[in-house]
Amino acid sequence: MKRNHFLQLIILCFAILISAPLRAAPIDDKTAADWVREKGGILLNTFNEKDLSVKYRQLDTLFLKYVDLDYVGKFVLGKYWKNLNKEQQKRYISLFKRYALSLYKGFPLNFDNRLSFKVNNVEGRTNYTDVWTSITLAPKEKESTETSVTVAFRLQQTGKEIKIIDITLGESSLILSYRSRFYQMMQEADSDPEWFLEDLETITKSNEKNNQLQLENAETPAAGNIQPVASPE
Repeated sequence: MKRNHFLQLIILCFAILISAPLRAAPIDDKTAADWVREKGGILLNTFNEKDLSVKYRQLDTLFLKYVDLDYVGKFVLGKYWKNLNKEQQKRYISLFKRYALSLYKGFPLNFDNRLSFKVNNVEGRTNYTDVWTSITLAPKEKESTETSVTVAFRLQQTGKEIKIIDITLGESSLILSYRSRFYQMMQEADSDPEWFLEDLETITKSNEKNNQLQLENAETPAAGNIQPVASPE
């Protein structure tokens, strides 16, 4: 179970950089490898942030900056997108963004500087470049083995921007997992958009409430060690 949570988290957090380019071009090997190292370094630094509220804020910023949530939201709804009228589509996209931002916060995000990665290989194709990496979670003091997974990032370039368009980790796919879940929800709602939106709103609010509780618990000093908090300027 612990390994499964780690693999899910790796897919989710590195998928922060996913988006959908309009026109794609191949990338030379060095540029692709350097890009993955740079973006991976940003994520590792964010994971190492001690203040949970700051960590959430930084990850939200990465999500909103590097993920085309409008595209992803429409993609995961798939064939059911046409069931929504214009007003429902607009409401759904707004709700999906809240849902996406609330979801990753349900994973443990404290690795105590034990998370690392390295680029192993770069393979250029006609329209994209695959960058293979090893992502490792070092063991704690009482643990004997580390956890390591191989993850491939598929890159494309649109203009001057490089984007990740796919992530391979065995047979796991974040976007397809989203779609499978949303298809199930839509079927459970008898394909009724309003019922589906109500269910998604309920799930999102529950996630947001739990995330807020995590923040409040993290910000509450331990008993007997209560320190005054300075007022913001």
